[in-house]
Amino acid sequence: MNAVVAEPMVISTQDTSIEVPSFSLGEQPTVLGDIYQDEVNIAIWRRHFDPAFFDDVSQFVAANPNLSKSLTLSPESAYEALDYATDGTAPKKLLENMAELVDMFCYLFDIEQAGLRLATLSGAMCPRFHVDQVPCRLVTTYHGVATQWLPNHVLDRTKLGRGANGQPDSVSGLYRQESDIQQLVCGDVALLKGGRWEGNEETGLVHRSPSNVSDQPRLLMTLDFG
Repeated sequence: MNAVVAEPMVISTQDTSIEVPSFSLGEQPTVLGDIYQDEVNIAIWRRHFDPAFFDDVSQFVAANPNLSKSLTLSPESAYEALDYATDGTAPKKLLENMAELVDMFCYLFDIEQAGLRLATLSGAMCPRFHVDQVPCRLVTTYHGVATQWLPNHVLDRTKLGRGANGQPDSVSGLYRQESDIQQLVCGDVALLKGGRWEGNEETGLVHRSPSNVSDQPRLLMTLDFG
């Protein structure tokens, strides 16, 4: 499947027209390069794993319910460092997959190291919609429900944070209706532009951790610029 880049919406005012960032979705890793397009603030690589992979990950999660690791990794050291950090309990294919993403992330952004966070979560880590104050973050969920996000054209950004006046996101006016909320799929790799991406300071991707309605723990991995 070729990458699908949603058409950017254009909002007109009396003085100017503002192009609102959109998303790119594809089943090949090359879709992640679309994050460099000005109109894209989330690029999603939709991956498909065989059931045996998810079974191995499920067993790993069950054996490590309180896992929380933060590491600075180079592509060369990633596999060994992750194997050591997980006490040799992580499945080989999971280690290979995470190390591959470190390599891709560093190559894509021309950096020597990436900051990796790997955690098993039983509840929503960031339950409110927000923008990450980073240039760009890679997010992938290996087990459980995945990250939720909002397209820019449905947002009233004045309702983020303190602008909500203590009200829940669902009633603050941040978005119009529940169907506005988009959700990644377990296994997806997403690049999220943050508030520190040059030229994207006011249009960082708004997202949140999903509520854990199924009581199924999540295995979440993120990558940041090292």
